[in-house]
Amino acid sequence: MKPATRLATAIGAAASLTVLPLQAATLQMGISGDPASLSPARITGGVWEEDVLRDLFEGPIAIDSDGQIIPGAAERWDISDDGLTYTFHLRDDLQWSDGEPLTADDFVYAYRHQVDPATASNYAHRLYPVVNARAINAGDKPLESLGVASLDEGQTLQITLAEPTVYFLKTLVLPFAYPIPQHLVERYGDDWSNPENIAVNGAFKPVSWTANTELETVKNPAYHDAANVALDGVDYYPLEDKNAGIQRFRAGELDVLRDYPAAQYPRLSENLPDATHRFASLGTYYYVFNLHDDSPVADARVREALSLAIRREVIARQLLKGAVEPASSLVPPGTSGYQAQSQPGLDDDMDSRIARARALMQEAGYTPDNPLELTLRFNSGDEHRQIAVAVAAMWEPLGVDVELRNTEANIHYADLMEADFQVARAAWISSYDDAQNFLQLLSAEANNYGDYHDDEYDALMRQSDAEQDPGQRAELMQQAESLALADYPLTPIYTYSSRNLVNPALEGWHDNALDMHASRWVSLDE
Repeated sequence: MKPATRLATAIGAAASLTVLPLQAATLQMGISGDPASLSPARITGGVWEEDVLRDLFEGPIAIDSDGQIIPGAAERWDISDDGLTYTFHLRDDLQWSDGEPLTADDFVYAYRHQVDPATASNYAHRLYPVVNARAINAGDKPLESLGVASLDEGQTLQITLAEPTVYFLKTLVLPFAYPIPQHLVERYGDDWSNPENIAVNGAFKPVSWTANTELETVKNPAYHDAANVALDGVDYYPLEDKNAGIQRFRAGELDVLRDYPAAQYPRLSENLPDATHRFASLGTYYYVFNLHDDSPVADARVREALSLAIRREVIARQLLKGAVEPASSLVPPGTSGYQAQSQPGLDDDMDSRIARARALMQEAGYTPDNPLELTLRFNSGDEHRQIAVAVAAMWEPLGVDVELRNTEANIHYADLMEADFQVARAAWISSYDDAQNFLQLLSAEANNYGDYHDDEYDALMRQSDAEQDPGQRAELMQQAESLALADYPLTPIYTYSSRNLVNPALEGWHDNALDMHASRWVSLDE
């Protein structure tokens, strides 16, 4: 571990906060899991992966310290009057970290790589608004037919959509929009993103990676804004055990801990008020049901009963000490220009909900004497386990015998994408402020873990994607959310608040609703 500004703290009767002398400007950051890959096309979509890749790569647009869209690799852009053509004018003399020129050709190559069915990218569906992207991903059209082009000798990137998609620009902050170095992919194949081979275009570049232990990066001098990057590097530590992360933060081994346990908020805010951050964010914690025919929760009556029996107020107020809000909708209430829709029955009093839940389970053939045997999966972490144990206890009176199973985050989400579960914990933290980013979970091919499909829902979402009037678009999405939630393909548990422990010596860290914090904006104050 590199020496860096260190935070020595004690949490207890005589807690105090002491900042030790600055030794080196390398940020030490605890993240929620190990990235599945450093390739934008190979990650699973975890927030912790986006945290890392946001520091390593940059798309046409970027995010500032307040979570707002700003120019990235492109210094400016134009959108045609019909909303179909996006033209990005790249900065002069862009380079990869290995010194090779970076042009619009690298973006074209990256986007073709994302939708190539051989790549099997978890982000391919994000490009479906682009001309021919869906057909290419299905294997029905050649890569060269994708509606992306390199113009003006590689100085201009042009993206053409099949129909107007008002949220599309916001999505370009996500990893699918990052360029990929074609020269390295052709040389190394899938190994191009190993630290010894990789080239990046972001503020930091990897130099070593020990799986599940540490990813070390250093400042990238080839980055277009390197002169304004204060840090010498960022080291990332995957810490699924958040209580252990708190101990490391207290010991001064971390400058930032991403996502401490919600139940620790009262204690931390009392003892470490300057380091404890909590901010309303756009994220939903939910349980998803496997809807395949051989799944025990394929029966809609069972799914409804399981949803009704969850005491969200108990989880949010007692178990998690009020650090989160109970959720009854998939789309968080704070989403701009949108009225979140509640899942049917969740607004009723608890006695009525339990009575209906028991009746539904009996109709489906399950009672305490003839229990439903169910496996509930979650990724490792004390908070996820505590919630799972509590929910299992809430389901037991319905005649449900729950087996709990946990794995590391990257394995957990890989299994979800393979539909290897019955009921599973999942979460979605939005990278752009739009209800579509949550509702696409029930129509996308990638993160639609339970394999929910409904023709009317899909039609409503297609209409909303093309609708230019904000009010009418919101109404279409509200109809879609109401329709889907009534099928109980998933059940929301709580709405997130971003929770971070941040060294008070860190400057440039701004809490924002997207909980996005590119390390290029921060510095360590001596």
